[in-house]
Amino acid sequence: MTRSHLGALALLTLAALPAVSIAASVQPLTAREIHAALADTNGRLLIAAHRGCHNPAPGHDLPSAPENSLKGLDHCVAMGIDIMETDVRRSRDGYLVMIHDATVDRTTNGTGAVDHLTLAEIKAFRLRDDEGQKGAGLTDQQVPTLDEILAHAGNRIVLNLDIKDAIYAEVIEAVVRAGATDRVIVKTVAGIGSAPLAAMAPYDRVSFMPILSSGDAAGADLAGIVTRQASGRRRAIGVELPRMPAAALPGVVAAARAAHERVWVNTLWEGFIDGYGGDVDALRDPDAVWGRLQRAGISIIQTDEPEALRRYLRR
Repeated sequence: MTRSHLGALALLTLAALPAVSIAASVQPLTAREIHAALADTNGRLLIAAHRGCHNPAPGHDLPSAPENSLKGLDHCVAMGIDIMETDVRRSRDGYLVMIHDATVDRTTNGTGAVDHLTLAEIKAFRLRDDEGQKGAGLTDQQVPTLDEILAHAGNRIVLNLDIKDAIYAEVIEAVVRAGATDRVIVKTVAGIGSAPLAAMAPYDRVSFMPILSSGDAAGADLAGIVTRQASGRRRAIGVELPRMPAAALPGVVAAARAAHERVWVNTLWEGFIDGYGGDVDALRDPDAVWGRLQRAGISIIQTDEPEALRRYLRR
């Protein structure tokens, strides 16, 4: 299904819901309040916006915004979204910049590999609207640096930094320098043989969440990875689930509850839990996807449809 079809579904879904003003009822939390909610494993479900709030949000009278942009961050804040997931890479001259792909081709009017371009060259480009691609309109937005997005976020939202290069130490040092250690989440992959990473440098300086990586097609080792990752002197704030069979979900959730950790799942595209569906299905029937996941013990959902998920939860 194309993005235009998905957007049409979102509009149809919103149109079918009761005509109430979402914008008027939003009570934005501070990043520190959201961070405290992360620590409450029995608390409310938290919403993570994938690459920021780039989709149009008609219930808030917000147009689309470029992914990973300052404008997309502002839209998340306006909607009361808890977490903005955003991607970090390094330019040729060593600056940390917020962009998903290894090249600037899809999301800007420029071309070239990020690590072959200087910051000045990257800043000369303009971000394309929404998820980019040729034909997407150009905006007045530039690719932000990590320092810029940390400053712009301030105490308004938690940032999940998806670190794309081998630059974990540099990214975390920048977070520490900005005084933002209680306003970010950092992740990396952990398998059954991985040591407890939350207690290891540099991850011990920030809120950390391992992304589980199974070596078994049935996901039989996933619960064991959760338990092993929770065995260190410092626990993670949660675990992110990979694409996995539904049969393995109860064991993983039980292990996370025993470790007092939240469980993060992606409903991007067709969804990451077999048989549960993804954003496309959730726009048709949110309770069958998002509600079912919540009832199964999921406590953080990452989506490309944050307004629709927020509206569902408010109902």
